[in-house]
Amino acid sequence: MNYEILFKELKNSTEVIRSLLTGISQEEAQIKPTPEAWSILEVTCHLFDEEREDFREHLDFILHRQNEEWHVIHPKEWVTERKYNEQSFAEMRERFFAERLKSLEWLKGLADTDWETTYTSEYGSVSAGEMFACWVAHDNLHIRQLVELRRAYIERITQPYPIGYAGDW
Repeated sequence: MNYEILFKELKNSTEVIRSLLTGISQEEAQIKPTPEAWSILEVTCHLFDEEREDFREHLDFILHRQNEEWHVIHPKEWVTERKYNEQSFAEMRERFFAERLKSLEWLKGLADTDWETTYTSEYGSVSAGEMFACWVAHDNLHIRQLVELRRAYIERITQPYPIGYAGDW
């Protein structure tokens, strides 16, 4: 694993997410393409909670808090429990980017970390390198999701005109 490359990827994905969340109104952010799909607002709230309660927190457990108990998270349940789709999109977007900035600043201090350091709990074992790699991959997963949500929005607003000429989706 190359720390510098993964750190750069996390910084870059932050800017991609920022771009994907630009120009979205509260109403647009709350649109769910299907009842079971997430809205842009729900993705944004999820990213915020994951930033605070999962990746940075759990990487810190692995590296600095081996004697503490790993806390369980419930991201799928949080969507309804925390009423994600009722939140202020502008506020949640800003809160996510503020947390991401904290994360990036914190990560700068980890350049010389032993990425093989592993935390073992009743939920299994995970190394610091694996957690950092998953953090970067998690951004990519939600970038793809946001792109798909933006595409669904484009399909709605371009009606009655077909957009097939743009290429296969």
